[in-house]
Amino acid sequence: MRRNLLPVMALLLGTLFLFLGNGLHGLLLPVRGAAEGYSNEVLGLLGTTWAAGFVLGCFVSPKLVMRVGHVRAFSTFVALILVNALLTGIVVDAYWWVALRVITGFCTAGTSMIIESWLNERATNESRGMIFSFYISITLIGVVGGQMLVGIFDPATTILFMICGIVYGFAIMPTLMSTAATPQPLRSIKLDLPLLYRNSPVSFIGILMIGIANGAYGTLGAVFGSRVGLDPSTIALLLSVTIFLGAIMQFPAGKLSDRIDRRYVLAALSALAAFAALAMVAIMPSDPLWIFIFVGIYGAAANALYPIAVAHANDFAKPDEFVKVSGGLLLLFGIGTIIGPTLGGPVMTAAGPYALFAVTAIAHLLISAYAIYRSRTRAAIPAEDRENVPNLPISASPMSSTPEGLSLDPRAAPFPEEEAFDEEQRREEHP
Repeated sequence: MRRNLLPVMALLLGTLFLFLGNGLHGLLLPVRGAAEGYSNEVLGLLGTTWAAGFVLGCFVSPKLVMRVGHVRAFSTFVALILVNALLTGIVVDAYWWVALRVITGFCTAGTSMIIESWLNERATNESRGMIFSFYISITLIGVVGGQMLVGIFDPATTILFMICGIVYGFAIMPTLMSTAATPQPLRSIKLDLPLLYRNSPVSFIGILMIGIANGAYGTLGAVFGSRVGLDPSTIALLLSVTIFLGAIMQFPAGKLSDRIDRRYVLAALSALAAFAALAMVAIMPSDPLWIFIFVGIYGAAANALYPIAVAHANDFAKPDEFVKVSGGLLLLFGIGTIIGPTLGGPVMTAAGPYALFAVTAIAHLLISAYAIYRSRTRAAIPAEDRENVPNLPISASPMSSTPEGLSLDPRAAPFPEEEAFDEEQRREEHP
């Protein structure tokens, strides 16, 4: 373990600071925006435009990296994120914030793709699972740690925006100081929607609906907390709890989906998430304890859906198509993440903050109904012929990863031996 991780430890440290900043800034904006009196529609656009920038970055940033190189591109992307974080603290204006989030999302895709390609460069078939686990764990710790900082300092001041800038500054240093060889050219995944639907209709519809639900709650969950009277530290804890419970739930849900039809697991988890969301809408609890209970159940179920839907899609794909299929689903999730906050903001304005969960409940009920319907029209692949969901941690959000990161996943096709030999020889020649 030590031999495999030491060469990438500096890069992983930079990743930790990057996602600390992402977690802090991503929660700070809706909390501060709600305090400034920004409308739900505008606050929803903060998530919509970020997701749009991220999806665009997955397509465009590989070309930019090829032109200027990995290190220069990474430093430029992080510098732009840093400047945007400081600008949002200086220029407290809703429309500027929405515009700047496009740039932040674009640059986040670029930095993530560079980090993941660098990790791919150092990974072998034997160490890939370990490096993948550490990478996803660090993104999870970083996002949650950044969110918790919102509860320590007053969001009404500029100090948290300044801390964002400091944290992003630290994220640049390890990569600039790294002596590792320049990574291979980045991969650009083509989104073939008809092919994805033919491969697995349940995963296609499911991932889109998961993106809508997760995008709505991920962007407007903090706004909901503010509108119902929770203080910033409680809001940060609420969002962090849902992430952790989703990570924990993945393990039993993944094991169960290895034994029975995955569509039944998707239907059951979606129904549970819808039940918790509808309970929030019907009861409208004001006691923080009951909010935590219902939202905790919701987060545990909703955040465990994505990896099972991806695994179901790959059950019907060829072994060497994992990156292509999963990359397409990742970008499809991004489309849903663009739609979710755009719908959630106006619904909250029209029907109140608890109506946010009506949007997520509809999305999850559609997943449950469609999964059950498809289980009647297409036979399940026998358990022994299916891909097992490995016991790996999930990221805080699928949108924090890119098609480059999918190559690190142990479910992807093994690295060709000749490429591994050529890469080892290149490292020896250019240490």
